[in-house]
Amino acid sequence: MRLITVAGPPSCGKTSLIAKTCGHMKESGTDCAVIKFDCLQSRDGEAYAAAGVPVSVALSGGLCPDHFFATNLEEAFAWAQGTGANCCIIETAGLCNRCSPHIRGLLALCVIDNLMGINAPEKIGPMLRLADLVVVTKGDLVSQAEREVYRHRIRQVNAKAVIRHVNGLTGQGCRDLARILEQAPEAEDLAERKLRFSMPAAVCSYCLSEMRLGSRYQKGNVKKAEFRSFHG
Repeated sequence: MRLITVAGPPSCGKTSLIAKTCGHMKESGTDCAVIKFDCLQSRDGEAYAAAGVPVSVALSGGLCPDHFFATNLEEAFAWAQGTGANCCIIETAGLCNRCSPHIRGLLALCVIDNLMGINAPEKIGPMLRLADLVVVTKGDLVSQAEREVYRHRIRQVNAKAVIRHVNGLTGQGCRDLARILEQAPEAEDLAERKLRFSMPAAVCSYCLSEMRLGSRYQKGNVKKAEFRSFHG
């Protein structure tokens, strides 16, 4: 089974473009199953179901969604195998930009949009920097010059990735994206595989539901900042 990780900031169009891309892949004989990792709630399962794509939604609740993703990855892959599909697509919330849910040796896709700001690519971090394929959405809402500048900014962060512009609403560009995903490497299982980047350090008192503020209540992995005046 092929395994593809899809990450990107919230509301950049991940679900819409994946659902449409799965439709094109099905036409050419590749059946997809999708697992969506999210935080508190998600309606994305309805979008995939409406597109005829088998989907399972997993909510992290009070846990870091990327740690939740990593600790449930094997079970998610096993579920996808049980559907009879030959391509598993894992869409993750991708909230803090510090994590990277991408797996070594398997196709990694990052979705961003043209409305995020010109400096967004350098802020997104390993989720974009370590991706094999970068899909840019909402390009119809900006000028050609802005699209070219944004593409250049992506290249400054990730010089090797394939970059594609896709319209998640109309599906324009999804057929080309489907052809790329159909060439993704296969995996029998995920045992002994590694993430492309480490997760952020955690396990402090606030991780364990502490709500009181103040140094006396802070224990575990705590990092204190040094605040200085900034003179531009």
